[in-house]
Amino acid sequence: MSSLGPTAFVAFMALSVLTLKELNAQVTEPYMDEPFHVPQVQAYCNGDWTYWDPKITTPPGLYIVTILLKTLFVFKCRLPTLRLTPLLALLLLPLAITRLLCYHKRVRPPPSVFTPTLDAVIVSSFPVAWFFGLLYYTDVPSLLSVVVTVVAAAQGKHWFAALLGVISCTFRQTNIVWVVYAYASSQLMYLRFRRAPPGGPQPAKLHDPPALAARPWDFVRSVLSVPKVLLDILPAFVPYGFVLALFGGFVAWNGGIVLGDKSNHVPSLHVPQLYYFTAFATMMGWPALVSGEGGMKALMNDVRNRTFGSRWRMIVTLALSLAMGLSVKLFTIHHPFLLSDNRHYTFYVWRRVFLLHPVVPYLLIPGYIVCGWMWYLRVGREQTLLQNLLLPVCTLPVLLPTPLLEPRYFLIPYVLMRAQLGDVPTWGLLLEGAWYGALNAVTMYIFLYKERAGVGRFMW
Repeated sequence: MSSLGPTAFVAFMALSVLTLKELNAQVTEPYMDEPFHVPQVQAYCNGDWTYWDPKITTPPGLYIVTILLKTLFVFKCRLPTLRLTPLLALLLLPLAITRLLCYHKRVRPPPSVFTPTLDAVIVSSFPVAWFFGLLYYTDVPSLLSVVVTVVAAAQGKHWFAALLGVISCTFRQTNIVWVVYAYASSQLMYLRFRRAPPGGPQPAKLHDPPALAARPWDFVRSVLSVPKVLLDILPAFVPYGFVLALFGGFVAWNGGIVLGDKSNHVPSLHVPQLYYFTAFATMMGWPALVSGEGGMKALMNDVRNRTFGSRWRMIVTLALSLAMGLSVKLFTIHHPFLLSDNRHYTFYVWRRVFLLHPVVPYLLIPGYIVCGWMWYLRVGREQTLLQNLLLPVCTLPVLLPTPLLEPRYFLIPYVLMRAQLGDVPTWGLLLEGAWYGALNAVTMYIFLYKERAGVGRFMW
């Protein structure tokens, strides 16, 4: 596989650059969110640092990076050159994800930072990331900044990770959650593998059993054991504490987490958003899920055992289904953007699936449960209980308040979750790459060449 990585990386770079060239030829005017971002950065390019479009709700990190690149390479702030900023982030993504994957696999990364692994290239070609890496959007630079923050924390470079975390928050405010994730992930790994010094006493242990062997009461025991290790992990928290304090100051100064147009971005309790994410992640990541040891049959047997393997598990599954049904009834949000903007695929999914009949959202609940167990079981093969639960817990404050069904919101949690699958064989990676490639080809072809008069171009 080592020789396939650099070859795939060259192909990934070439294909991305050529696609952007064609996109610039076909899409000559700013599209969708670009009409907000492009004039803003062009104002900065012209030296007008006081201008701010109140409709922009994210910090100016993307624009600042563009200005730095402009200063370094002396280019004009025209649309084709502006799109090079997210493209650069997209091309750097495999290098960062290589380190993230090696961290979860507990293996040494390649000796050269410019030598990505095959699985890192494939994860970087995840359709939502690849598509928006070719438009002047914040998503891929935001993803890259989060990945390098997690990697730096994993390497024990906590002050550097905190600095990278601050930078990540200049792309999206919700990245503050991933700063906390970076710290917590590094400390769980540290506590899991630390050993007593020669001749020294045994360090305090956090109760954190293997994920697939854990029982419900193990989580309670884990929480109760935290005070025993708290003093051991507090020093590493100091730099992240400064980041949290800085972010708290921003929220107090801004009067909330949202910049600019707060009227269309009012936080709402959107519980079904978690179910949509689980289903979306399974639809996108099925090749990695089914290619584990034992294949699809073994995985589904494990899911069946977890849901109906005993009378107690049947009762829990039934209670969970009823609770999810209640949350669907009480917290489903029909966002006006979702109902009116027919340039997004989610518009058609919502109308042709969820609005097909009032009972359809409830019929999907068993599928959500199966998808959730599939990811828990696959990710949990090499992780502890708390390592398995950390990402879902951190995903809650990112997705729960978002009222709009938008695949871009799923990008960071998906990539972080996919990176925890360290046992995907080569054939599974090739299948995953082919799946992503097919989706990328279809969605980009439709975007470039199937524009409809009076509607526009279709996109994620």
